[in-house]
Amino acid sequence: MSYQIKYSYALAAIFLWIGFVGAISFMEAWLKFRAPGITLPLGLGIGRLVFSALNKVEWVLAFVIILNLIFAKSDVIALKNLAYLIPVIIIALQSFWLLPKLDARAELYITGQTVPESNIHFVYVALEFVKVVSLIIYGIILFKPDK
Repeated sequence: MSYQIKYSYALAAIFLWIGFVGAISFMEAWLKFRAPGITLPLGLGIGRLVFSALNKVEWVLAFVIILNLIFAKSDVIALKNLAYLIPVIIIALQSFWLLPKLDARAELYITGQTVPESNIHFVYVALEFVKVVSLIIYGIILFKPDK
């Protein structure tokens, strides 16, 4: 059986997105602190820059996906697209709540101030995991031909 992949751009964007998050959030983020000479303030400064860039890339990839759905004349609000909405909601939360909060905490560390206890970093990591799982599920859904 052969069929044409209707959402090729969306699929490419989905798996690029998974790759970016996997490489940055689950690998680079903690590995940089193991490098010789990287202090906590320096690592946090690098992290702020990298996660800000990742967030922008994620918005571009989310936009590519929605454009592909629209141009493919897909019902954007169909149930199958729920797995797409979850990562979009997560990057919105990250953009407008989590990243600013984490940036403020990093700035306190960098300037040598006392940083109060918080679980906000664990919330970010948990949402990254949910985002990746949702994207994997959505990629699998889009591989299947429309009926």
